[in-house]
Amino acid sequence: MNTPIISDFSEEEKKRILAKSALFSPPSLKLSDGRQELVGLSREELEEVLMGMGEKSFRTKQLWHWIYHKGVTDFSLMSSISKPLQAKLAEHCVISRPELVMQQTSKDDTRKFLFRFRDKQEAETVYIPDRREDRGAVCISSQVGCTLSCRFCHTGTQNLVRNLGATEIVGQFMAARDSYNEWPTPTAGRPRLLSTIVLMGMGEPLYNYDNVAKAMRIVMDDEGIGISRRRITLSTSGVVPMMDQCGRELAINLAISLHAVRDDLRNELVPLNRKYPIKDVLAACRRYPAASNSRRITFEYIMLRGINDSESDARELVHLLKGIHAKVNLIPFNPWPGSDYKPSKTEQVQKFADIIMQAGYSSPIRTPRGRDILAACGQLRTESQKAKISKNLKHNETISD
Repeated sequence: MNTPIISDFSEEEKKRILAKSALFSPPSLKLSDGRQELVGLSREELEEVLMGMGEKSFRTKQLWHWIYHKGVTDFSLMSSISKPLQAKLAEHCVISRPELVMQQTSKDDTRKFLFRFRDKQEAETVYIPDRREDRGAVCISSQVGCTLSCRFCHTGTQNLVRNLGATEIVGQFMAARDSYNEWPTPTAGRPRLLSTIVLMGMGEPLYNYDNVAKAMRIVMDDEGIGISRRRITLSTSGVVPMMDQCGRELAINLAISLHAVRDDLRNELVPLNRKYPIKDVLAACRRYPAASNSRRITFEYIMLRGINDSESDARELVHLLKGIHAKVNLIPFNPWPGSDYKPSKTEQVQKFADIIMQAGYSSPIRTPRGRDILAACGQLRTESQKAKISKNLKHNETISD
């Protein structure tokens, strides 16, 4: 069977998404004192800054190494750079991190960070350790708030404020590394803990594609942070046109927030389904180039008691996934203040998992992490308020209109 051709409608829809995303742009990388933020610049942009200061292009590689491999924020500590250039850089540039407002560590060692950015907006980031492998994942936010309003998700109760820039997305991971002292390598005798990135925090990453893609190219650069694309997973509710672009350009792992097997129910749980129904999302999954025998697409399925957890739902899920190299993460619902749903009973989750596994799909039941500090899946939320983006932008307008 030939791969479906992306329609002109999809290309036009992609342009509309990107144009509307620009309405929620992050702040400028120029500080109020005129200095240039260097974190989040591409190599080409960094080279342009240096050449604008009268420096040679080879300095780009040196500075990139100090910023992203060594994690250094003080130019005076960059020993391979001359003292006069250190002083010039300090005068014209800055290497910063988001401000750490609060840090909480769960009884299961999950750590949640509340970061504040230069415009005083805030987002949450979570480090989830994997004790079996002595490593873990940094769950990164891509937006302040969210536009999707998924019914089971605490983040969805917070209006979208704005997109996070590449500086702020990369900065979350770098600040988490600061917290664990993992620059450039962990403390002697200890394995590297922050080895994986999951774009599963606040926001829909594919509604902020340009900034997310730029940030991931930076973290994947072998001469810097050097995270393999195989250790990066982007979770989306199914923004179909951007799934295609992400697959072509980044080829990182893909996770789909599915949560229902019928359009009528998914319309309720994940309102984006009204624009991109299940069949279109699954067709995009079949096109996704990173899906192979060694790299499966993950389908996330939150277990809601009496809503989507029947054995017939499990059998329909197996039917939907036919022909997709996939695994299914079953996620116990994590309650949050004001939520209307209840977690599925343990025995029902196991019955659901058994049906999927018998069909040949891996179906792990995710162990909730960080519940005691509201750091578990679907529990992230800040109190940042929606900013005025444009006089012409209606108050209730969102990207998903």
